[in-house]
Amino acid sequence: MALNEVRATAEQLLALVADLDDATARGDSNLPGWSRGHVITHIANFSEAMTRQVDEALAGRLIEVYDGGRPAREAAIEAGADRSAADLRTHLTQAVTTLLASWDKVSPTDWPLPILHRNSNLSAGLQATWRELTIHTSDLNLGVTPATWSEDFCLHLLDFLRPRTPDNTHLILESKTTTWENGTGEEVKLTGALTDLTAWYAGRPTPGPITGPGPDLLPWP
Repeated sequence: MALNEVRATAEQLLALVADLDDATARGDSNLPGWSRGHVITHIANFSEAMTRQVDEALAGRLIEVYDGGRPAREAAIEAGADRSAADLRTHLTQAVTTLLASWDKVSPTDWPLPILHRNSNLSAGLQATWRELTIHTSDLNLGVTPATWSEDFCLHLLDFLRPRTPDNTHLILESKTTTWENGTGEEVKLTGALTDLTAWYAGRPTPGPITGPGPDLLPWP
């Protein structure tokens, strides 16, 4: 996965909200209980937090992802969700653009540098950025769905989400091009388009049909 894929996803996201108005910003996203304003605020706040991870790592330092931890993260999303569409767009554009500029500073030898986001490194942080921007662009419920997700992204996300497979379950997700398996135990097989199967595993609405008895999945890792 390369930075150019992250950049393309960011460009898609910013183009999608370029004409956002206040009524649309107050409308429902695909995430229960969240408006589009919630999703936009979360993406912007994540982008600012990840920018800190990158910049501090390049300076040889570690820093918490969010000051105040998860409670502060959630409070900031609620506080920002009802802003005007213009304020939401401005915040998102500035935050995402700044994050991309920080990623541009990372040299080939910097990717193993540690960060506190998931106690990982800059390489994993770039993957997290890819996931956050791609998934939440679909969550906005503005016409972009998981049907647009690339095969590379789907396979990456499925592997990242392996801990969601329930215990004692051998989960098989079968598309026309790919068979993905995880876990051991009772065999459970679902069939459909790779994008639909991935959206289901990520807990998102599926644009197309899936055949098979979907088990109750465990939380996100």
